Amino acid sequence: MKRTEQLRIGTLERALKGLDRIAKRRGRAAEQSEHLATGIAGEEAAYFFLRRNGFTVVARRWAGGNVPGDLDVIAWKGPLLCFIEVKTRTAHDMTPAEAAVDSQKRRTLRRLARHYIRQLPGQVAPQARFDVISVYLVPGHDAECAHFENAFGWSEQRVD
Repeated sequence: MKRTEQLRIGTLERALKGLDRIAKRRGRAAEQSEHLATGIAGEEAAYFFLRRNGFTVVARRWAGGNVPGDLDVIAWKGPLLCFIEVKTRTAHDMTPAEAAVDSQKRRTLRRLARHYIRQLPGQVAPQARFDVISVYLVPGHDAECAHFENAFGWSEQRVD
């Protein structure tokens, strides 16, 4: 990615953080529970992480209408369509954030991804994968992102 694009992304990220701080000080920040605010902050950190790493983000918090749930981030990496689940924590606990993507969550993400792909124009579905990004927003530190590409597939492997 070009240096000018990296600078532009960094400037945008800093500007949004500054505006969020100003809104909070003036009491104009949206009222929401702390865990929802943490999740949204993590998705924002993941968005900028992906942009800095060459992804083209096409949707955030995409909902499939009558299909329950949402896809945190949908992005292209070249010709590959990536459905990205973001898990955010405010501390490094014993259990990593990515462990929260259990079999039920993976089923929901697959169902939503199929619904999204059916809505794309064209006859042939693009190649797609499922990623997970763990974001750690530890107070006093910069956001830390761990990207797990191809974290799971279109079907579960049976273990007998």
